[in-house]
Amino acid sequence: MLGLALAIAAAAHPAPRPADPVLGTWMNRKETVTIAISRCGPALCGRVVWAAPSAIEAAAEGGTPRLVGTMLMRDFRPAGRNVWNGEVFVPDLGQTAQAEMALVGPGQIEINGCQFGGMLCKRQLWHKTSAPR
Repeated sequence: MLGLALAIAAAAHPAPRPADPVLGTWMNRKETVTIAISRCGPALCGRVVWAAPSAIEAAAEGGTPRLVGTMLMRDFRPAGRNVWNGEVFVPDLGQTAQAEMALVGPGQIEINGCQFGGMLCKRQLWHKTSAPR
């Protein structure tokens, strides 16, 4: 009887879902933008938590007046082992593109975004960092 009660209790409280390895704070290769990737409902998203003056200026020229706080990554969902698909917002262009994010090494992700049916693509490497500057 005790075994049945424990089984029911375990079913009522499932084990926590393992953390995605991409959750946390990431900086681009030029070290001009830092984003925090977190859960947004069933998906992942990334918001700018720090930006260098040069990135802020480029974003403003592209039509994004306030870079810090801007959601750059939206609705990223698992698409395979250590791969997620979603949308990226490119603030210096003021445009959104379909993208793939992949964990490519310890503390390193690659984000590939494409527009116009794959005619125009951009790839960026980001490294994990402890906190925004």
